[in-house]
Parts: sequence; C-alpha cells; structure tokens
Amino acid sequence: MKKVVLLVFALLLTGCLGMPKQVTPVNDFELNRYLGTWYEVARLDHSFERGLSDVTATYSLREDGGVKVINRGYSREEGKWQEAEGKAYFVENDKTGYLKVSFFGPFYGSYVVFELDDDYQYAFISGPDHDYLWLLSRTPTVSESVKEQFIAAAKQRGFATEGLIFVDHTRTAPEHKSNEQ
Repeated sequence: MKKVVLLVFALLLTGCLGMPKQVTPVNDFELNRYLGTWYEVARLDHSFERGLSDVTATYSLREDGGVKVINRGYSREEGKWQEAEGKAYFVENDKTGYLKVSFFGPFYGSYVVFELDDDYQYAFISGPDHDYLWLLSRTPTVSESVKEQFIAAAKQRGFATEGLIFVDHTRTAPEHKSNEQ
C-alpha cells in the first residue's frame, strides 16, 4: 500500500509536465537572452489570471541554477497590483525551451516555448495541455503580423484561439523590488 501511495504522489508531482502532442519546444534556446521582463500580449483564460490587465513576467537567475519567475498584473476589480513568485527549471536540457514552473510548493507545470523569434522579442508559450497558451513580447504590443502568426500557429496546434484574451496595457507596473534569491 505504501508503494501505491508513493507512486500516486509521484504522478501528481510530475503529471503536469507534459505538453500537447502538436507542440514541440524550440531548440538552441538561450536562457540568458530570455531573461528579463516580458509583456503578456495574449492568453487563454484561466483562474489565476482572470480579470488581470497589464500582466508581465520577469525572469532572472536563481542561485541554485534555476529561474526566478515574477508574474504581476493589475486587478481593476480590487484596484491593486497582484504578484506571484515562482521558480522554473529545465526539464530536458538548457538548450531546449521546455521548463517546469512552480508557484505552489512542490507542484510543477509545463512551460513550453514553442516559437521564439531570432531576436528574442516575442515568444509563443504552451502549458501542459491546450488550456494554457500565451503570447509574450518585450513590448506591450506587437504588430498585426505577429498576432496573426501566433493565432495561426496556435490554431494549427489545436488551441481554441477564439477564446484568446488580448491583454490591456494602459497602466505602468510598479518598480520591481530587488529581492533576488
């Protein structure tokens, strides 16, 4: 019985590390070029970002070799900024854009970079399944051609692009407090 409980617990801890069948992570990924602040331009709706505008993700190195993740967004309903800190680690190797990210203790979910331009100015991201999809950019807006490319790439991979939310960026995020780990 003890082995069964341990097996179930292990499956729960790693169960969200898959990716949709049609999604393949980029190769030749360069973490140092990816670090810094990205603006969330579009996403599929999910509970932990529902109602947020002005969403950013800031990535920096952790002392243990992982990546510190700071996600923040503005809740108009609450009239205040919300912030979540997480950590991410490569799943396969540091040249493949496939990471596991955690905001909740030992539970990790997939973070799959499936498209990234040569200049690291925009990225298409998937989670473990077709419920999680993001378009990130170094700027709050992208050209119509990048939006169209994102929608086409996501649709081709089986995402429900009709549910995309294009994020409003009319506020300026507060200064990030430097509390590196």
